[in-house]
Amino acid sequence: MKRVFLIVLDSVGIGEMPDAAEYGDAGSNTLRSASKSKYFSMPNMRKLGFFNIEGVDIGEKEKNPAGAFARMKELSKGKDTTIGHWEIAGVVSEAPLPVYPHGFPKSVIEEFKRRTGQGVLCNRPYSGTEVIKDYGEKHLATGDLIVYTSADSVFQIAAHEKIVPVEQLYAYCKTARELLRGEHGVGRVIARPFAGTAKHFKRTLARHDFSLEPPRETMLDQLKEEGYDVISVGKIADIFAGRGITEAVRTAGNEEGIDRTLAFMEQDFEGLCFTNLVDYDMLYGHRNDVDGYAKALTFFDAQLPKLLRRMRKDDVLMITADHGCDPGTASTDHSREYTPFLMVGDSVPAGTDFGTREGFCDIAATVLSIFGLTARCRGTSMLSIK
Repeated sequence: MKRVFLIVLDSVGIGEMPDAAEYGDAGSNTLRSASKSKYFSMPNMRKLGFFNIEGVDIGEKEKNPAGAFARMKELSKGKDTTIGHWEIAGVVSEAPLPVYPHGFPKSVIEEFKRRTGQGVLCNRPYSGTEVIKDYGEKHLATGDLIVYTSADSVFQIAAHEKIVPVEQLYAYCKTARELLRGEHGVGRVIARPFAGTAKHFKRTLARHDFSLEPPRETMLDQLKEEGYDVISVGKIADIFAGRGITEAVRTAGNEEGIDRTLAFMEQDFEGLCFTNLVDYDMLYGHRNDVDGYAKALTFFDAQLPKLLRRMRKDDVLMITADHGCDPGTASTDHSREYTPFLMVGDSVPAGTDFGTREGFCDIAATVLSIFGLTARCRGTSMLSIK
């Protein structure tokens, strides 16, 4: 049985792309910022060739890398989670998803209010933790929904679980998802439930993303059509609106995501296990927490030997990212950066430097080639496997 384990270290960029200034991200380098922390240590990733990747100017290079490696260039117009993952799966987005730096148009908000029968608070770009501090008490008093956005293409709805039960919040998000299509087709509608009392509000773990479906066929669709298993760990199923997925488990963070992936490595299946580890982005990048980011990278590195030990003869492990989110800059938004790619397995030519790849979509083509399939989506395989 052939199995591919594809792990996305959400937001672990490795340096600005040539067009970074157009996105307000000149000088961004997520990995370099994290490496300045005393908590940063990645000896196991180094052994695979992480610091040998073109453009990576930190860490000690490995003389005999155990894996193959590459620097990935994003072709899509964007720097968000949805577009990044879609491109990893073979869909290149020629136009960016809409963003709302001044809040959503009145027509959108009024229609959302009409369809839900609920009032709306905020309607501005906001930090998710700050918005419940500033609007939480008013929400408790009125029952109105806290609607906000960010630099990403998102429509987020926050509500206290005692005022709006989680399932009802999900229903409001589904209503928003039906509304936000076409011109206002944001990448994700996100439920952001919270709990606690005034001055002690805290977001809960019941977050849920409602994504647009990819506009074209992805590697997930092709694998599923060919009868392979496509297992989602973390928010992968949300990002692809459930399409092309045969089994999904959601996770509360990186530790659970790694544990779930390790558990699937013990199971018999043939196909792809696609994992997103979200903490780098959600907990540390967006909060400019350099030490937290470094600790999370160090934690993953410490778990890597467990992943490698559980690999079987025909398994391939791939590690990459979807964009940057530099915790060392003034910005708290995603950053337009190259991403790393590492690949290891018995069929992988150890020590091979695949250089800078013209598109995350080469990952999709490579995955499909492992299963003897020619990609119907964008991308060129890095391997020749019969």
